[in-house]
Amino acid sequence: MYISRAIEKTFNKSMKQFKAVLVTGARQVGKSTLLQQMTEGYRYISFDNPLALNDAKEEPGLFFLNNKPPIILDEIQYITDLFPYIKIKCDESNERGLFALTGSQQFHLMKNVSESLAGRVAILRLSGLSLREILGDSFNEPFIPTDDFIQKRKNKFKKCDDIWERIHRGNYPELVATDCDWQLFYESYISTYIDRDVNDLTKVQDKTKFAKFMSILAARTGQIINYSNIAEQVEAEQKTIKEWISILEASDLIYIMQPYSNSVLKRAIKTPKIYFRDTGLVCYLTKHQTPEMLMNGHMAGEIFETFVVSEILKSFTNAGYDHRMYISYYRGKDKIRRQKNGVKTTKEAEIDIVIETADTLYPVEIKLSANPKLEMTNAFDVLSKVPNKKLGQGTVICMYQEPIYLNKNNIAIPVEMI
Repeated sequence: MYISRAIEKTFNKSMKQFKAVLVTGARQVGKSTLLQQMTEGYRYISFDNPLALNDAKEEPGLFFLNNKPPIILDEIQYITDLFPYIKIKCDESNERGLFALTGSQQFHLMKNVSESLAGRVAILRLSGLSLREILGDSFNEPFIPTDDFIQKRKNKFKKCDDIWERIHRGNYPELVATDCDWQLFYESYISTYIDRDVNDLTKVQDKTKFAKFMSILAARTGQIINYSNIAEQVEAEQKTIKEWISILEASDLIYIMQPYSNSVLKRAIKTPKIYFRDTGLVCYLTKHQTPEMLMNGHMAGEIFETFVVSEILKSFTNAGYDHRMYISYYRGKDKIRRQKNGVKTTKEAEIDIVIETADTLYPVEIKLSANPKLEMTNAFDVLSKVPNKKLGQGTVICMYQEPIYLNKNNIAIPVEMI
């Protein structure tokens, strides 16, 4: 069963403007299915097929005599020698949409694209299914919580009655569209990923150690990266840990969120945070075997935050935006005063997400709570110091059932409104 993808409009637009379109993303997110669905009449060739791969490697020129555009080339990272020939074919024709390409490794892939196809190719990033896609919600704007966005979403968003089941199962299309066994899917996924993608990028001598590394990293989703601590637990050098984290990022399995910084924010922490892109994979790696174990476990808050961050990232990429230009987080040594049960306390300022547009900063807090309170927004005022930027509406994303204003400047919304 094909589930309509929010990126379809962006894909069609790109195919009309560029001679080639490259769709990147992790394994099993639906890249091949999307291209075959959206390019009727195109010849389809997958370089997962050893025969096709061998033909392209042995005689790339002859390959294109036998396989003329328009054409889909799937898993193009396996045969980067074809890029100069794709460039030639693009330059020989004024037609658009000659090549629809997919690739799931961004290290070598993007280097070859930038060298051979600059100006000729549009690059789109496909993630796993978003909650909007799963619920059949056709809204397709990036999550920038302006008053206009809130009003558009307020009465039209769709509720998810089994949110913990959804977070636990993950967002890979096969897990959403079929009753495929969750445990077997992720066991196979990790094994295939290490054997193929990781081995192609770096020769891992100890696959068990790499799998252990992934589990240790998954237990830190939503946290600031501490390379030395991870290295100590994995029993590997920090250099190796940094390399392995880069591989996961290039494979689109994790997202490294950069800290927001400005010269006026002198107390800001400069270390990035790490988020896994799929919460089902996190649950598998951290041994949360059921939605109930997840909901009642000690990582419920971090995994809920990971889910929210992933959904926000998808809202940008599906609409054709590069989320890296908009999204960061803030943590600093600014003291935030709080009062609870008559006792005054102070803590460091932390804002889970800062969404930056040309002239405005939108602070976002993520809370695993069905009882949002104004005090959850206490850190937001830190951003009012930033020159030439307005402080936009603050947002608390939580488990409350409907949007509710906490005051005139801050609103709490349910996770489904992302």
